[in-house]
Amino acid sequence: MAELDLLRFLAALAVVAFHYLVAYASVWGDRPAELFPALAPIAGLGILGVELFFIISGFVILMTVWGRGLGAFARSRLVRLYPAYWLSLAAIAALYGLTGAKALDPKLSPGEYLLNASMFQRLFKVTDASGVYWSLWAELRFYLLIAILVIIGVTRGRVLTFCGIWLAAALGVKLLEDNDIAVPELVREIVMPDYAGYFVAGMALYLVHKHRGGWLPWLWIAVSYGLSLHSALGRVGRRIDAAGFKNMPVTDLSVIITLTLIFAVMILMALGVLRMRSSRTLTALGGTTYPLYLFHSVIAVALIPLLTGHLPPGRSPRSRHWCRFSCRISSTPLPNAPSSGYSSPADPHKPHQVRPYRWKRRRCHNSVALGHCEGHRLGHINGG
Repeated sequence: MAELDLLRFLAALAVVAFHYLVAYASVWGDRPAELFPALAPIAGLGILGVELFFIISGFVILMTVWGRGLGAFARSRLVRLYPAYWLSLAAIAALYGLTGAKALDPKLSPGEYLLNASMFQRLFKVTDASGVYWSLWAELRFYLLIAILVIIGVTRGRVLTFCGIWLAAALGVKLLEDNDIAVPELVREIVMPDYAGYFVAGMALYLVHKHRGGWLPWLWIAVSYGLSLHSALGRVGRRIDAAGFKNMPVTDLSVIITLTLIFAVMILMALGVLRMRSSRTLTALGGTTYPLYLFHSVIAVALIPLLTGHLPPGRSPRSRHWCRFSCRISSTPLPNAPSSGYSSPADPHKPHQVRPYRWKRRRCHNSVALGHCEGHRLGHINGG
């Protein structure tokens, strides 16, 4: 489906924009949101590109396993995921092992890099070599759950039952956590309450695409939307709590609108309203999505300091000139651009919007990886 290739590419671009223009403080040597204040409120929403990836994954993986055996599914995932992943891991190890780069450095031992090569490093409490790897761990757990479904046999009724059980488990875990009741880590790892809504939404949307009729898929989509909205607001809220609104100028309303648009676009695609003709361009864009997602942080660490004239960040006078120049350019108002309604991050005298929610700060789960250096602390929360 050509439209999926385009959506994948747009999701990857959104993540790149979020990292480059909001998250990668240690790479720029300053807070990107202060360097690009006009772009930051939009780029900050790029954090939700991963959510779009998860919904697409639910759709595509169910489409992939329908009528296929477990062996074919496993081979397709291994070929799809690991070669590019290993290349990106080698690039990261070479970058920090052979150069003086410090930004976003995971500070891993050779053994920890080898464990990262398995993609199961989080199972052993080992730090991700790259901040974007957190989402791959979520994908792997989704594949393992799908493998169980494949073994049982993929039918419409079984998929609907699977989705209903998963949603009920995720809602149960959320309810317990919201009432400060501890949930065993193993249960949380399996149920993935922060991501279940996205994967289930994608699977239900594929049932709508394949079978059209029936009300139960639409019920699961509606429940998934509510669960996903809670998760997205919480994830962005925790990011703001950690970095500050000035460094992550994204409002709850903008998150709600963005996630609603993501669901709307995916629904239109599932119904066949949003269709595109296959083309080499779209196929190529779809093919570059995964490498772009894996390599963009390495590219940032290698090239941005050269563009700003300093490596490591913050030590050259040229960097300050660059920052002042970038700030002037990015703060220039665009023609006919609507007012954001918020004070400039550089103006300490005007209060920022009071957030209507106060999200609980929880232990560092897969959904919130606070990291291990400045870049990971402010740039890699949830892979951000």
